[in-house]
Amino acid sequence: MARQEVLRSIKDAEEKANQKLVKAQNDASGIVSKSRTDAAEVIANGKKDAEVAAQGILGSAHTAANKEADKVRAKGEKDLDSIRSQSEKNRSAAIEAILDNFTTE
Repeated sequence: MARQEVLRSIKDAEEKANQKLVKAQNDASGIVSKSRTDAAEVIANGKKDAEVAAQGILGSAHTAANKEADKVRAKGEKDLDSIRSQSEKNRSAAIEAILDNFTTE
């Protein structure tokens, strides 16, 4: 009987070991699945953060470009006003020069 008890003990120990092995494999599988889910979430959050940062950078660049464009536009308008003013001053003299040229011929 002692032999049967020893064999039974060995068989029970093997079953317990197999159960622990199955549980360990299931736990490992669960850990891997959770890690993949967590990694996907981290990547998604990273993409969102990067997009927000990119939008901020683009917004700042757009604002700076608009300010620079406004400066250039203002200078151009000032130059245009100066040209108009100068041309109005010279208009009478130009008309007289043209009329004198036609009347002397």
